Amino acid sequence: MAESFGNSFTLVEVTSDDGVVPTKQMWLAFAKPSQALTLVLAAVPEGWTADIVPAALDEKQQRLFDELNLKPGEIYKLAPE
Repeated sequence: MAESFGNSFTLVEVTSDDGVVPTKQMWLAFAKPSQALTLVLAAVPEGWTADIVPAALDEKQQRLFDELNLKPGEIYKLAPE
């Protein structure tokens, strides 16, 4: 039986392993934290690291993320600020 991805968003920060100033990216996963790490690491170049960003989403962020219409197990790269 497959494990459920859950029903909440997880923010993941990834960091490159090259360059003087490492590249950082923020990703959103509609999955539990442990699954979110695996999903995002599968989407970025080999050797990059990923960490969960502990964050409580406010109502506006939750609505924005809901509008992405992600399905359980899907990920989305957030645009840099």
